[in-house]
Amino acid sequence: MRLTDPERYQEIFKAGKKVRHPLLGIMALASGLEYARLGLAVSRKVSRKAVIRNKIKRRIREYFRREQARLYPLDFVVVVYPDAARADPKAFAEALGTLSHKISRLCVKS
Repeated sequence: MRLTDPERYQEIFKAGKKVRHPLLGIMALASGLEYARLGLAVSRKVSRKAVIRNKIKRRIREYFRREQARLYPLDFVVVVYPDAARADPKAFAEALGTLSHKISRLCVKS
């Protein structure tokens, strides 16, 4: 499921837990729902080309689609940094996997 409500984005940016990597950052906050939701923040600073930004978004959505059953019911916002546009797809996927598991443990623990 996708996160579309601008107010919810603001809540997550203000009160959510954060983990970072040179390629991307993930923020999460408990949703009170039975499933995880995903929001994306890929600015033009990442790449001026929409094709590249969309490719990055597709990779992230595909990862979360595959991992949906294993993720805790949190609202996730993935913020992509400019280095991600030049990153190896394997390194990007590894960073995404590491951060999503780290943020899940962090949010469930507290």
